[in-house]
Amino acid sequence: MKFERTEYAELNAKQKEIYNFQKVAALLADFGYNCMKLADDWQGADFIAYHKDGKKTLRVQLKARVHIDKKYLGKELYLAFPVRGVWYLIEHDELVDLVGEKTNWLETDSWKIRGSYSSANPRRSLISAFVHARLGSTNVVDRTR
Repeated sequence: MKFERTEYAELNAKQKEIYNFQKVAALLADFGYNCMKLADDWQGADFIAYHKDGKKTLRVQLKARVHIDKKYLGKELYLAFPVRGVWYLIEHDELVDLVGEKTNWLETDSWKIRGSYSSANPRRSLISAFVHARLGSTNVVDRTR
């Protein structure tokens, strides 16, 4: 059997979400997590990641870019997203705090009126602020372009 690589751009929205889940789940496996995809956004989460120690369980929202949303505030929800071909996993409220320190996003109409803000190409200073949340490279081209 010959396998042919699938182009990310050719996938529909649901297929992209599944593809991204598989990428992040593989990266989290390196840190001792087992991931279970949820059929719906349960309490804001696309999937659950539980640690092999049985003590840590993360509710994770999967995004295709850096994203903050007022509906996620105070929910102890983690966001997984790629930036320039690298995946990150960070607690949403921590990300909002970093965004407030490093950008003007919280002053935009998008945040103030619509309650959310996202960017496929955030400033280097913001990326540097959440570098501790780096999971690893996707080993493929940057899909956010």
